Order: sequence, then C-alpha cells, then structure tokens
Amino acid sequence: MVSHTQHGAASNPVLDHKEPETRYRLHRRFDRLGRLLGDGAVARLMEQRVVIFGVGGVGSFAAEALVRSAIGKLQVVDFDDVCITNSNRQLQALHGNVGKPKTWILRDRLRLINPQAQIEAKRAFYNAARADELLAIPPSFGAGLRAPWDFVVDAIDNLTAKAHLLAECRLRRIPVISSMGAAGKLDPTQIRIADLAEATHCHLARELRSILRKKYEFPRTGPMGVQVVYSREERHWPKELSYDKGEGFSCVCPAGDDDVKGVREHHHSCDEKTLIDGTVAYVTGAFGLACASAVVNTITLRIREEARPAASKFTESASRVGELSTGSSPGGGEFETRLPQGRQHADHVCGEHK
Repeated sequence: MVSHTQHGAASNPVLDHKEPETRYRLHRRFDRLGRLLGDGAVARLMEQRVVIFGVGGVGSFAAEALVRSAIGKLQVVDFDDVCITNSNRQLQALHGNVGKPKTWILRDRLRLINPQAQIEAKRAFYNAARADELLAIPPSFGAGLRAPWDFVVDAIDNLTAKAHLLAECRLRRIPVISSMGAAGKLDPTQIRIADLAEATHCHLARELRSILRKKYEFPRTGPMGVQVVYSREERHWPKELSYDKGEGFSCVCPAGDDDVKGVREHHHSCDEKTLIDGTVAYVTGAFGLACASAVVNTITLRIREEARPAASKFTESASRVGELSTGSSPGGGEFETRLPQGRQHADHVCGEHK
C-alpha cells in the first residue's frame, strides 16, 4: 500500500528503511535481477553458500556483486588490514578505515546491501594447516561441518596458498573460479574466462600451472579443470615514483596485530617483493565482477533457460498500436511487442540509462 507524508508526497513502505525486513521486501530488493534471471533463479541464489578467499581489489568487488546478485550465504576470508595504498581499488578503503580488518569492514557493508543475507567474516590467512577450518561451512549457515560449499571464489595473490586451495577444491569436488593476475593491466576488455590451461599473457597463471602439475598431479596436457579469470593484455612495467628516491617501493602497510605480523613475516609481505605492479580499479574490479558472473551464471544456467519470457504491458490489439516488432523468444517461438504510436521503444524500457 502506498502512503502519503504530511507534505503530500507518496512513500512506498517497501522502500522505507524503517519497515521490517519481509519476504516481499526481499523480493523487491532483487526485482531487476529477477526480471533478468527469473524467480526460480533468484530463489536458488538465495540458498547458495559461497566463500571468497582474498578480499582485495578483486575479491571485494566479487563479494559485493554476489550479494547484489542475491547470494544468501557468503563468507569472506582475508588476514589483512586496510592500507592507504588500497584506496585506488578496494571497496573497504575509505577514510577512517586504514588499519581495520578488511573482512570485518566488508562484512558490515554487505549486510547493509541485503540485511536478510547471512554474511560471515574470518580474519585468517589460508594455508594447508587451516584448510579444514576455512573450508568448513559455518554452523550459522545451517549445514553440517562436512557439507561442501556451493562455490569458492579464489582471489588469493599468494601462489603457495592459491595452489593448495585449488587442489583442495578439486579433492573436495567444490566448484571454484580463480582470479589470475590483475595487476599491471589497463584494458578491462581483454579479460576472459577459460580453463587455466588456456590462460595466456599471465605470469601468475604460468607459475600456478607449474605448481599444480608438479605438486598436485594436475593434468600436464589438455584442460586442467579449473576455470579462471585472466587478461590477454601484456603486463605494463611499473613506473618510478618521485618519493621512491631511486630506492624502489617501500611498504607503508599498518603494523597490524601479532597474527598479521606473523603472516607477513612468513608468508606475505610487501617488503619481500622486489617490484610492486601498478593497479587500476576498472581492471581489478572487472576481474572481481567476472568472478561473480561465473558463480551466478553457473548456478542459474538451467533455471534461466526454463524461465518464461515476460509479456509486455504495452501489448494491445493491432487496431490500437502503430508499431509492431517481431522476434524470437528465449523459448524458441516468436513473440510480438506492440508500442503506442509516436513513442520510441527505449521510452518504455526501465533500464540503467533512465
């Protein structure tokens, strides 16, 4: 029901933040998603359990896209705190957040997007010793500890951890999408999704293939069975900055607590890198969005194909319309869209350009 304020302006209870969360409210929150995928697909997405490892420039965008795509149960895993140098590409890097755990900030942000979703955060570094713990479904998600995830998103930039995670996903038969190197790239139109064996122009992909084949007995020829997001663009060598003073990159990451210091000391530290590649948000973010697309499109493929096409509310008898266009429906049959005289088709479409 539409109500009116004291000034006469209409207000919609579905959009009023003071109204309690209801099933109807949830439905309207994903109205545009449902009109693309269908009711059944949205219902399926709401039931899915997805975990993201690494929530930096790639993983943070993947996480937000998944929650905005109705994923109902999401866990984000990362050990690190927000650094000022994250500002150009990571969703958590806002004024006042430097030094705070990335996963905690992202968790709170995602809960605001869909309050009915279950969002969990773990501040941890993935490695072999923690694999069982971090690949277990949280009890709050309503599943036994041995139940598998419906999908894993790998946005880890540490090769050892990355290779182990992918090997574990294969062993546990968990679907996974893995991000290759997004740094040193400028052109988001060069991004592709393919089997790891087919990923070109990427040093990380080459090193990862070698580790998986030598240490984890992945196929040496043909497909490796791991879908990855990668860029066909050649890497752009990093530029010298004035404050480097000819001495190269110097780490300015927050000190962090003892756990963070321990991880940086033994596994992952900027100071250990001889060179730091540059990044841009429209590439790292596009990598994350591509990862999210792989999850959503894979989960909903069959349901989308079975969804019934919508009927236009502008469909009228031929005597009352002046324009008729004919095409093919997703179901294979012909459909008709009739529009009133003197109006362009775009005027009747509620899209992102309006």
